[in-house]
Amino acid sequence: MKSHSSTLLAEVRSFRQNHPDVRYVDLIALDIPGHFYGKRYPVEMLEKVAAGSPLKLPQNAVLLGVQGGLFKIGDYCFNDGDPDANRRLVPGTLKPVNWESQPLGQMLITSDGTEAPIEFEPREVLAKVLERLQHQGIHPVVAFELEFYLFDKQLENGLPQFARDPLSGDADDQPNLHIERLSRFSDVLDDMAQTAKDQGIDITVITAEIGPGQFEINFGHCDDGLRAADWAALFCRSTRGVALKHGYRASFMAKPYLQFPGSGMHVHVSLYDAAGNNLLAAHQQQPLRHAVAGCLELLPHCMPIFSPNHNAFRRLGGTVNAATRASWGFEDRDACVRIPDSDPRNLRIEHRLASADANPYLVLAAILVGLEHGLDAKREPIAPLNEDRNSGTDFPVEMLDAVRAMQQQPILRDKLGAEFVEVYCENKRQDHLAFQQEIHAREYRWFL
Repeated sequence: MKSHSSTLLAEVRSFRQNHPDVRYVDLIALDIPGHFYGKRYPVEMLEKVAAGSPLKLPQNAVLLGVQGGLFKIGDYCFNDGDPDANRRLVPGTLKPVNWESQPLGQMLITSDGTEAPIEFEPREVLAKVLERLQHQGIHPVVAFELEFYLFDKQLENGLPQFARDPLSGDADDQPNLHIERLSRFSDVLDDMAQTAKDQGIDITVITAEIGPGQFEINFGHCDDGLRAADWAALFCRSTRGVALKHGYRASFMAKPYLQFPGSGMHVHVSLYDAAGNNLLAAHQQQPLRHAVAGCLELLPHCMPIFSPNHNAFRRLGGTVNAATRASWGFEDRDACVRIPDSDPRNLRIEHRLASADANPYLVLAAILVGLEHGLDAKREPIAPLNEDRNSGTDFPVEMLDAVRAMQQQPILRDKLGAEFVEVYCENKRQDHLAFQQEIHAREYRWFL
């Protein structure tokens, strides 16, 4: 612990020396819906925290709904006295923020690794899954891919407008995959990529996607699952900030336009032993088939994680590469679980179902639990789409059905934690019911 504190203290002091104009640092963590919460600390107080002073925030900040409200979930929020819970600083995440008007820093905090972790904190849920796999000699290597849309900064009657082409000034309203779009939007995209690198995120490929103003960013493969999910979370925060600085809005909303493709979170996962051997490639790739079977078996029960809100369910069965059934295939982007072409050393799955606005810690935790279950159960998967285009099993396509399927799944309760499953499902149910409490203008048009 003393060595850990000295490392953190050195990080804070180095940051202060390199960024003397920064007076405040945002200490941030991801809540259940995937939003950052936290506190803004004077940098001199941060140094005291790094030296060992307590860092406490309300435990129930993790339970916030999409709109920031508190829901009654068991005794949490209203019958527990709203207690504080310890957090710790995440080493290596103290970085400058360059999209605000004033100099600022930010640093991740978490309850995992404290004396009493919050069982339903997303990062803690993933940390427990990774720790269990490590004890089994399984070491995941992970890479996220995130799709997002750029919109004009100004909304029209609350609705998003196409991003303006910086070259022509016209709305970028043509779906395409053209490389020229990367050139036309290079100023904002280059700033997004550089800002992400300044945050310590390993950015690799940038792609212009099919939707108007839609792009995809790939991250490097990382042998630390927590860090890989940290990258995805931090990228969403920095990308929104950089977009505003350039006069745009960036959104990871799953389905902003009904007529255009939605935005997904694709996760590549390979599994290695301590010697660096790819576990999925052993025995003529039989473990790969078992892992796929486990993912597909649990996928229908993980839908509240992969599609965490009403809009995310709109993306399923969309115009491009968004499945409506749990399926798999080799080099097939219509499948939920795709096996990219690779050599045995790099053999992996690509899980393609999650929406871009899903919580990256929970998405990765759910995928890893599916892989773990498959390796334990050793069952054969259903036929791949390459052999049968109708292959697949149904999954819930409405939130309340999805919540019931997740809440009753014993493997998820065991592997993700029963307390987390209860809290998460009730949070999603309450969010969905709150969403239904507003009468849409369409209802008046149809029924008035």
